[in-house]
Amino acid sequence: MEFTHFNAAGYARMVDVSEKNDTVRTATAQAIVHMQSGTLQAIKSGGIKKGDVLGVAQVAGIMGAKQTSSLIPMCHPLMLTSVDIEFEMDELNSSIIIRCQVKTTGKTGVEMEAISGVSVAAMTIYDMSKAVDRWMEITDIKLMEKMGGKSGHVKRDQ
Repeated sequence: MEFTHFNAAGYARMVDVSEKNDTVRTATAQAIVHMQSGTLQAIKSGGIKKGDVLGVAQVAGIMGAKQTSSLIPMCHPLMLTSVDIEFEMDELNSSIIIRCQVKTTGKTGVEMEAISGVSVAAMTIYDMSKAVDRWMEITDIKLMEKMGGKSGHVKRDQ
């Protein structure tokens, strides 16, 4: 197996994608923040003292997606054309499901940007709500779907 992130001398490098064709690329990732039911109700009702938890988490997730190449050493800086963060309240499991869809037209995919987006949004929910519930858990961070590039359309079977 050939490792693409090492040069001939064995040192780390960012992969050369200059010969690849530009294609429309999208990726969707998901994360779940589990919490006490009272915490979920406080977030829904605007009862968290730090402010609008989901509003701030949405902006933070977008910023996280945009900053991926600054956080992950081998990621290419990409011109993102769209970042969308959605929240689903799961009352039964006392959790918030976060989804981030990222889109670009370029030579490399946006999977890491989508994963960064949901991760930063989840951490923001935790940060803003930790005074109420220190034992929240961030789980199930994963790529759900990607389109574009050589591998085409790939979707997780949940």
